[in-house]
Amino acid sequence: MFNKSSFIKPKLSLEGESAPQKKSGELLPSIPDRLMTACPGCKRALFVSELRENHSVCPGCGYHFRLSARERIAFLADEGSFVEHDAEAEAHDRLSFPHYQEKLEAARKASGEREAVVTGHCTVDGYKTALFAMEPRFMMGSMSATVGDKIVRLFEYALEHRLPVVGYTVSGGARIHEGMLSLMQMAKTSAAVGRHSDAGLFYLTILTDPTTGGVTASFAMLGDIILAEPGALIGFAGPRVIEQTMRQTLPEGFQRAEFLVEKGFVDKIAPRGEQRQLVSMLLALHQEVPHDSI
Repeated sequence: MFNKSSFIKPKLSLEGESAPQKKSGELLPSIPDRLMTACPGCKRALFVSELRENHSVCPGCGYHFRLSARERIAFLADEGSFVEHDAEAEAHDRLSFPHYQEKLEAARKASGEREAVVTGHCTVDGYKTALFAMEPRFMMGSMSATVGDKIVRLFEYALEHRLPVVGYTVSGGARIHEGMLSLMQMAKTSAAVGRHSDAGLFYLTILTDPTTGGVTASFAMLGDIILAEPGALIGFAGPRVIEQTMRQTLPEGFQRAEFLVEKGFVDKIAPRGEQRQLVSMLLALHQEVPHDSI
């Protein structure tokens, strides 16, 4: 017959001996949660300090962890050169959408930002540029009316000062809590990019995981040159939605950066460790030449 002891798992160490029991008041060694993390790509255990030293890229499989907007700006801009624009701008619950205000407050607390994009101007290896970076921890970079306003104002500033624009995108698309006000930003931001382009100015986009929805359908894909981080999900509707609509199995790697390079939608895969040098080179190639020097 079975008894209670039959269901008790023996506490054995790797050597096969009884594991030491915790005495009253004794603290056994433990690993703090913020000391190590697991790579989603290869499941390798990584020290957070090691990960940061490698630009938040797994040294084993090359998986690119998400970065905050401020981390991307610090990585790309010359030290101390970034000047933020519209730092006080934030979203408002114009439609009285249920629980939207609470979600905004939670997003601000989680990200430390007032909105899902940080904009400003800086230098990259001495080259002046306008710069924006979207914030994944703020409602996954969703595009609100305020996000659209900040993007448009940055392009207007770049147009006025004859600057190129470099943009890091990460987004789940339009912010449904703002309805049509959010969808309108697709046309508004595209028009601002168009005016900047008509003036002969350079626009470079760097697509990161994920860049989807209305952001993909507007300013993210309008760059003169479009780069993407390895493995980034890029598309309008998600792959599951497309499969359910078409009732077909999608090709392996569909909507990933490498697939889009193959199909001509993205110009080049830009691993994070190479991005600063690549952006610097592209800015150098697209510097305006004074008319009197031609």
